[in-house]
Amino acid sequence: MRKTSAALASLSLAVIALTGCTTAPTFDGEACDRAASSSGIDDAVTVTGDFGVAPDVELFSPLHVEKTSYTDLSTGEGTPLTSPQQLTVLDIALYDGSTGEQVVQTEFDGDMARLSNIASWTQQIPGIGEVLECATPGTRMVAAIAPADFGEAALSGFQLDEDTTVVAVIDVLDTQLARATGQQQFNNANDLPTVVRAPDGRPGIIVPDGAAPTEQVEQVLIKGDGEAIEKDTIAWVNFTAVGWDSKTVSSTSWDSNPVSNLAQTAPTVADAVVGETVGSQLLVVVPAADDGEAMTYVVDILGTSPAAAQ
Repeated sequence: MRKTSAALASLSLAVIALTGCTTAPTFDGEACDRAASSSGIDDAVTVTGDFGVAPDVELFSPLHVEKTSYTDLSTGEGTPLTSPQQLTVLDIALYDGSTGEQVVQTEFDGDMARLSNIASWTQQIPGIGEVLECATPGTRMVAAIAPADFGEAALSGFQLDEDTTVVAVIDVLDTQLARATGQQQFNNANDLPTVVRAPDGRPGIIVPDGAAPTEQVEQVLIKGDGEAIEKDTIAWVNFTAVGWDSKTVSSTSWDSNPVSNLAQTAPTVADAVVGETVGSQLLVVVPAADDGEAMTYVVDILGTSPAAAQ
């Protein structure tokens, strides 16, 4: 059994690297069809053990594929993975298709604070997005990742030959929302900004020409049916902030990844999230202060997570 320290470090980084802009495949969440593309992989690999527990894997090696394929060994229910930036909790075990030996695996300890997303994984293993698209919590899959899709850098990092097929067993423990999902609410505009949404849920904010409010204004635009956010809850959100006078985007998380530190960057907006539910979208107008302009925030509440183990 081969586990290099470099490989372990690389796999750990995929779990925590949730900042900065990432490159990942484009998903079509409106046409989510989890159709297996096994190409016989289920006949070449035997996986035993319970979901969420480190698997026992036997390969009929040497195994080589020119095209990445996968099959689901068990299928769960819940929110599917429809966006590269969507937060998820995964456990992954990788095997050398040439020898059948395990290369590395994640913890398989049930820790739901180990959030990652497809974008962070594809930075290291480019082809992994293809096998994760539309997967739901509770799904265990086995995939044969072709050398071209695993990537030259990853093969080198794991000290594998350039023509090695890598077999992956992946458990999807949890997923968060990719966008606000709930009932749209009626609000009296009252000379407030209006919000339009792209197909992927990304909001566009249209600020009126009148004067900004002098007190903070809060409206629920979409009412989700998830858990209510409490004061000490770690809430993950996507947000966009637009200046009232400049009418330009000053900051947004939609270009990178969801955030849980809204209290540090916009404390009064974070206060407005408390009491609202996962799946909701909020409009918050913060009045001007310290010679700055008033700001309009649109916040999608995507999910929560437990505190990371110390």
